[in-house]
Amino acid sequence: MKATTGASIRSRIAGALRDWSVPRQLHGQDPMSTAAESEGSRTTRPRLEEADRVGTSICPYCAVGCAQLVYAKGDDVIHVEGDPRSPINQGTLCPKGAATLGWMLNPNRLTTVKYRAPYSDHWEERPLDWAMERIAQLVKQTRDETFVQRLPDGTPVNHTLAIAELGGATLDNEENYLIKKLCAGGLGMVFVENQARI
Repeated sequence: MKATTGASIRSRIAGALRDWSVPRQLHGQDPMSTAAESEGSRTTRPRLEEADRVGTSICPYCAVGCAQLVYAKGDDVIHVEGDPRSPINQGTLCPKGAATLGWMLNPNRLTTVKYRAPYSDHWEERPLDWAMERIAQLVKQTRDETFVQRLPDGTPVNHTLAIAELGGATLDNEENYLIKKLCAGGLGMVFVENQARI
């Protein structure tokens, strides 16, 4: 046990003397160097070297619209970073944007439609087309059942108070304009809001 421990200590000291810049400078090797170069740093390769293509994207977290570079190897995303060509973020990302890769590759991320029927005790997978059609049918049904054309005093209102719309922070002005026209103008919704934080 003692011989193994002694050999391990000697090996660590020899490695430090070989790799650390101060002993190398004192020993006469590379006297102008201030960089520490270890065996590990000499053999380490950039993780993006494996990427066979780079795409661009926009961070999904807020309305700032920071540009991202998405590196892929085959069909797998291997890295996401800020795009330095963007005048908005100039290559930087906030903590939420920097976590995009973890969000994309998280094994708990839902990638299919989940539906739980009324009074059911479990979730079922359904096709996206089915979900979109069901949402449209329920919105139309609710609107038709709750639409008020006039108040009791005869004032025209043409609205429903039974449906609300909440927009996301990544929507731009044009998208919000169209949503407002559809929800308020087309469906008569009164409660139309956006959760943008900026």
